[in-house]
Formats: sequence, structure tokens, C-alpha cells
Amino acid sequence: MTESPTALDLPMVDPLPTATQKYFDICQDRLGIVPNVLQAYAFDIDKLNAFTTLYNDVMLADSGLSKLEREMIAVVVSSINKCFYCLTAHGAAVRQLSNNPILGEQLVMNYHSADLDARQKAMLDFAALMTESSQDIEESDRGTLRAVGFSDRDIWDIAAVAGFFNMTNRVASATDMRPNPEYHAQNR
Repeated sequence: MTESPTALDLPMVDPLPTATQKYFDICQDRLGIVPNVLQAYAFDIDKLNAFTTLYNDVMLADSGLSKLEREMIAVVVSSINKCFYCLTAHGAAVRQLSNNPILGEQLVMNYHSADLDARQKAMLDFAALMTESSQDIEESDRGTLRAVGFSDRDIWDIAAVAGFFNMTNRVASATDMRPNPEYHAQNR
């Protein structure tokens, strides 16, 4: 990689601990890249581990939400927050998981233009409300989610994904974190 994962001058720990290097090697094998977000956090292994533990829990653990639904939330939240890194990386994931490059672009630009079912629309409306004005969320908003089939556990997971990306969008933007160039061409 020729470009820094972030504009901040925080060098990666060198050498990386064995477990971290193994994790990076798995990313390289499975994704063909080590995501720049991981490289950006690698200046402090404790921060990297905290980030990856929370990411893995929110995005990969068992949930009533599919991986695609969680990626859709990530993109809609990142669109509202105008996070270049997450729009690029998670837009690529939506394109891959949905086998639909148009959906990925619609979610990036304006999720209301996408052909969504009632469940997806309610989920993304809730994530958008949480991102734009969480203090305005009321029981009726959670009721709308229940009416389209989400359980209270699912509502927790929607909130956790939206909350995670609201935090990471801000860190990525504040540090000028840059997505790996490979994401731009994936699944088009």
C-alpha cells in the first residue's frame, strides 16, 4: 500500500503481535486486502482489539438481522454522516451481499430511492432517525419495527449497528481515514 490509511502520522506497531499478524493475514487471504481501518488502529493494539471485538460482535455475531441488513444500516448511517471511508467499504459489501450494484449506489445516495420491502424501509428509517435525532425516538418508532416483524432483540441490534457506525464515522472523518482503493471497483 502506498497511501497511508489515515492522514494522522501514527505508525503501526512493529512488529505486530502474533495474534494481530494472524488476523491481518486472514483478512488478506479472505478479502485480498487488510482494511485500512485495521491498519489505522494498529498504532495501539489495545485500541485495535477493542475496535475489532465490537465490530465482530455488532456485524458478525448471531442476530435476527442478516449480514446484508447490517451492512445496509452501515451505509445509510454513513451516508447521513458523509463518511467517505465507510460509504466506500460498506457500499462494496452491500453490492457483494445483495448481488446488486444498483442497491449499493442507491443506499449511498438516497435509500428512499431503493426498492425496499417494508421491513428494510422501517429498519433504515429507524437507523436514520437514530443518526439524525436519537432524542426524538419514541415507543411508536419501536412499534413500527415490531409491526414489520422485528423482535426487541432485533431492535437492539439495529440500534447497536447504527450506534457503532455513528461512532466510527466520526473517528474515520476526524482522522481522514481513507478506504482501500480496491473497494471502489468491487462488485460493480
